Order: sequence, then C-alpha cells, then structure tokens
Amino acid sequence: MVFETTETQAMIAASIREFAAFNILPYYMDWDENQYFPLDLFKKLGEMGYMGVLVPEEYGGSGLGYHEYITVIEELSKADPSIGLSVAAHNSLCTNHILMFGNEDQKMRWIPKLATGEWIGAWGLTEHNTGSDAGGMNTTAVKDGDHWVINGAKNFITHGKSGNVAVVIVRTGEKGDSRGMTAFVIEKGTPGFSSGKKENKLGMRASETAELVFDNCRIPDENRLGEVGEGFIQAMKILDGGRISIGALSLGIAKGAYEASLKYSKERYQFGQPISNFQGISFKLADMATEIEASELLLHKAAHLKNNHQPVTTAGAMAKMFASEACVRISNEAVQIHGGYGYTKDFPVEKFYRDSKLCTIGEGTTEIQKLVISRNILK
Repeated sequence: MVFETTETQAMIAASIREFAAFNILPYYMDWDENQYFPLDLFKKLGEMGYMGVLVPEEYGGSGLGYHEYITVIEELSKADPSIGLSVAAHNSLCTNHILMFGNEDQKMRWIPKLATGEWIGAWGLTEHNTGSDAGGMNTTAVKDGDHWVINGAKNFITHGKSGNVAVVIVRTGEKGDSRGMTAFVIEKGTPGFSSGKKENKLGMRASETAELVFDNCRIPDENRLGEVGEGFIQAMKILDGGRISIGALSLGIAKGAYEASLKYSKERYQFGQPISNFQGISFKLADMATEIEASELLLHKAAHLKNNHQPVTTAGAMAKMFASEACVRISNEAVQIHGGYGYTKDFPVEKFYRDSKLCTIGEGTTEIQKLVISRNILK
C-alpha cells in the first residue's frame, strides 16, 4: 500500500486552509469562550461539499473516499478541532448510518439535505447510565400499530440542540440483548422529541453537545432503519468508520500543536539562541514528528481497507487508539515547549491541549479500543 498524497487530497487541503483563514481562525477563540455553535459555517462547508464527503453524487454528496475524508477532518481540526469534530460526527455517524442501512426512499428523503449541509445531523447511542455498556440502555421504543412510541433520553449527543434530524438507537427488546435494539430516524419538531441540557465542556466547546429527550415521541414505522433488533449491530459497524474520523481529528490536533511548537521553537531565543537548538526541545519535536507519522500511516491503512470493503475493525481501533493517545501527548509537549506562554490563550496550543482529551474518550474510549483489538488478535 502506497499512501502518497493525491492531487485531490492536495486540492482539498489547500481549499480548507484558505477557507479556515477567513472563516475560522479569526473567530475560533470567541466561539470557544462562548460555547457558540457556528451553524452558518456548516452551511458554507456544505456548499463546498464537505458535509457529504462519503455520499455518492446521486444523493448530493461529493462521492469521495476515506483518504480524502481524513484530509478534510485533519485540515479542519488543525484550524479548530471543534469544527473538525462536528463535521466528522455529521458525516460518519448520522449521514453514514442512513446511507449504509436506509432503504432507497429513506436515502432520498434525508441524505440530500444532510450531504449539502441544508440539515445538520445528530446520532444517539450513549445515555446517562450507559457509555461503553450500550446494551444497558433504558430508552425504549414500543410498537403501537404502524407507529413506535419512544421514551427516554440520550446524553452527550453532538448537535443535540441544533440538529435537524437524529439517528437514535433504542431498546426494542430485553436489556443487555445485542439483538434487542433498533435504529430510528427522528426529525426535529416531532411531538415528544426535544433537546435537554447543553454540556459545559473542558474542550471542543464550539461543537454542540446536548441531551436528546423523548416523551411519548410517536414516529411511523417507515422511520425505522433496517430490521427490528439490528440497531446495535448497525451501530458497531458505524463506529468502525467513526474511529477513522476520531483518528483524523486526533491527527489534525497533533499536527496543529506540532507545527505551532516547531515555529515557536525557532523564534523563541534563550541564552542567545533559538530554543530549537537545545537537545531537550529538539528531542521533543522528534518524538512529536514520529508519532504523527505513525498515526498517519495507521489511519490511511484503515482508510484503504474501508475503501476496499475489507474488515476494518482492528485497524480502525488501532488507528483511533494510537492517534488519540498521541495527540494528547503531543499537545502536552506543545504546551511545555511554549513554557508559560503555552498556558495562556494567546497561543493556540492551550486550546489544542484542552481539545485533545476528548479524542481518547469519544466513539469508544482507549480502554474499549484495547478490548476490541485484544479480542480480535486472540481469536
């Protein structure tokens, strides 16, 4: 496998860097301070084709593959990881779930609006009492004629307030039964469907995170994705791709922190010379560069497998685990290289440091990735 940057990837990267210079970098700290979700920005990204990267052109998408998708998320995350996170969740979770498991009518109903950024998508699996233990969910859907009645709540949902449509996995069978959950699509404005508490977060503050609440929410059976009882199995397949998303997000954070540190180390003088001349700093930069290279190779291997419809569970878990842990280490070292200035909001590494930690938690913690990897290698 050769992972050379293609002309398309280079064009995407240049396009996003130019876009970010005018539309993200002047505002990202204000968004962070105020936890402001810049909805209009995602409409613009939709017009550029980045809200439907993996969606075929017949549904209004860009029709690109996972190598290009990694480039999109990576470049956005170098500018503001919050924006990279939201674009990743929209693409790989909500939109991709409908694309992978919806019938033709469902795809035509929802995908074009999502792929063009006209609508923002949310995806709900996690609940207050269930994180890694998704099978213990309490939110239920009970069949009533040609409809389902949903009750319960979902927690830590990206775009929980602003999303126009959500794919949610709820319990339709016995608790703990992997075939006792089903996926449904629910549109904003459906009676009994509302948003709850918006989370006040350490990082990724411009990416909206909130509850989804269901109070006798009644939806037609035509909103069901796939067969009854397939929801958890579908979710695990969606998360295989989602791990590539979070790996790409991690890679963008790592590169952003590293590039800021490299620049600063050449400009900051101590004892009459740039601090990059000191072995203590140069070795940190060497470690950072090496971990970025390894993260990138793991991610593009997973992308290659995904593009060729080969099993990606182990490769995706490895890429996500390594890249996310690496970005935390790199962001930490970036603050250290900047010294006291790294602890201030005048330099970008402070924000990369705060944003990085989410990558080891979201879409499967590091511990869950190790569980996935170990089970597969011990088969």
